[in-house]
Amino acid sequence: MNVIQQLLSYYLYMISIFFIGRLFLFVKYFDKFKDTEVNYWLTFLHGLRMDTMTACIILAIPLMVLTLSPKRIKKISSIFLKYYLLVILTVVIYIEIATIPFVDQYDVRPNFIFVEYLSFPKEIFNMVINEYLTELISAIIAIIIFSYFFITKFKTDKITTVIETKYIKRVLLFVPILFILVMGARSSIGHRPANLSDALWSPNRTINEITKNSLHSIGTAIDVNIHHSDDINHARQYGKMDVEVAINRVKTLLNITNTKEIFSLKRLEKSHFKTDQPKNLVIFLQESMGARFVEAFGGEKGITPNINKLSKEGIVLKNTYSNGTRSNRGIVGVTAGIYSVPGKTILKRNKASYNFFNIASLLKPYGYKTSFIYGGEARFDNMKNWFIGNGFTNVIEQKDFVNPTFVGTWGVCDGDLVVRANEEFKELDAKNQRFASLMFSQSSHSPYEYPDNKIEPHEGEKASLKSAIKYADFAVGEFIKLAKKEHYYKNTIFVVIADHNIRFEGDDMVPVSQFPIPALILGQDIEPMVYDGITSQPDVLATVLDLIGLDLEYPIMGHSIFSDKKQNLALLQFHTSYALLKDNKVVILRPGKKGVTFLYENERLLPTEHDSEMEKDTLALLITIDHLYNKQLYN
Repeated sequence: MNVIQQLLSYYLYMISIFFIGRLFLFVKYFDKFKDTEVNYWLTFLHGLRMDTMTACIILAIPLMVLTLSPKRIKKISSIFLKYYLLVILTVVIYIEIATIPFVDQYDVRPNFIFVEYLSFPKEIFNMVINEYLTELISAIIAIIIFSYFFITKFKTDKITTVIETKYIKRVLLFVPILFILVMGARSSIGHRPANLSDALWSPNRTINEITKNSLHSIGTAIDVNIHHSDDINHARQYGKMDVEVAINRVKTLLNITNTKEIFSLKRLEKSHFKTDQPKNLVIFLQESMGARFVEAFGGEKGITPNINKLSKEGIVLKNTYSNGTRSNRGIVGVTAGIYSVPGKTILKRNKASYNFFNIASLLKPYGYKTSFIYGGEARFDNMKNWFIGNGFTNVIEQKDFVNPTFVGTWGVCDGDLVVRANEEFKELDAKNQRFASLMFSQSSHSPYEYPDNKIEPHEGEKASLKSAIKYADFAVGEFIKLAKKEHYYKNTIFVVIADHNIRFEGDDMVPVSQFPIPALILGQDIEPMVYDGITSQPDVLATVLDLIGLDLEYPIMGHSIFSDKKQNLALLQFHTSYALLKDNKVVILRPGKKGVTFLYENERLLPTEHDSEMEKDTLALLITIDHLYNKQLYN
């Protein structure tokens, strides 16, 4: 038996165990998805992909042993490989059996909760003995039987025979087989390797969980914990403050009253536009479109003629600031209404992968269908996993566009995006179905690709940031033009807002002047106005939710501009630094450093005396956000 045959047999061992585990879940939970419109049999095909990714990683060590081991240690290598496989396959069997009660309990495959329990062996052992004794005994029996047959039946002769093959022949196989394993582990020839998001192919949550691979899911959780093991105390590097004190300071700072829980920001906010016919909501998030490019928001002339024109028809939030400098921070800001959590973005955090507040969970009880529409691959930044895990009904991404007119490096063009979105909204409206959607553009992303003959390139340079923004503006204009022709327009609130600016320039500790973004609210019944107060992305979300006409309970860290509770502030994240902008003052906190206070005048930070109370407020915000995430209280 040669190297390839040996590795293939190991691969099939693992795939067989994974398949049996998936089949068991499929049968056990069949009633949960048997009436869905999706072809649920595809779970085995998509699941095979997830299994292959996992198996290819595990096969790296057998590959090295079989191809690189010298003949003189063939016996040692053979024994090592035999027991390596025994350990791996035993772990796989255990995980597959443990998945069954875990899914029963949490309705998901083993994830960060499973990993966290490993830190409490006594408690978890008692829980297993009391609640899952049958499963534990089954696992022990299965592992004992498997181990017995494996040890007695698995012969090392075949491994020895492979290692006895000429060394040069085996070494020459190493690189090509390694390449195959790497490609199998990546499971993608695109910019990014596949991840858990790729298991979310169905709108049915149970089907998606069955599709996943438990070992891969656990591995992902461990990886996050290793690289972000300070999540629990991440805010502590900015200073110390009692959590209850911090949350009370935040409630005072943000003017949040009548909360139901001490450690919660959730409260009832009554609409200033109450109606028996709540409106739809469409958020059109613009990639990297800073206010400095938009004339209507004090920016450069000639780049955004469509937004400039539309600004005369809607509410111009003149001084809106982004949460941070990355799309993943802006997405959370406009859909979940929370400021940037210290450390890794919420989109990639395990504890925010489900039951984390956003517009989907908020509006679902009112009969809304929710969607995320994106021209690129939705697995980028773990977006798809986050949206579907937190209740979005539908995710439309690049692969779902039929015959797009233009496909660039990052996906289909914004022109195709707005056409597809308009069609989706028309269909929902025809069924009298309320909807809320996040559309995400990607034109303003290097290498700045967009279709020909749609705009006149800015200053004659086609592949430039400003030309790409001009095309994104063109798509905004086309979308509103299409929407105005449809029935749903009169029943919908639209907001055009950027995720963040691009190229944060300047020598200030935090370049506050680079954080302003355009935010424009449109709709048939919208009275044109300009709001000059400081507005955050959470404020924008609170404002559009106010305009749809529902009294809502939510934990959003902001207020509608029509509320007398609205505060003139925003929290900005710049790498590991945080800046609280309040009126004309800025406090900046950095890890391991004391807070510093500035005056913000003429778009510059001017040192001034410490404002100790404002510095405490800034720290309180970070500790509160971190606590709400870690204790899963933002819901």
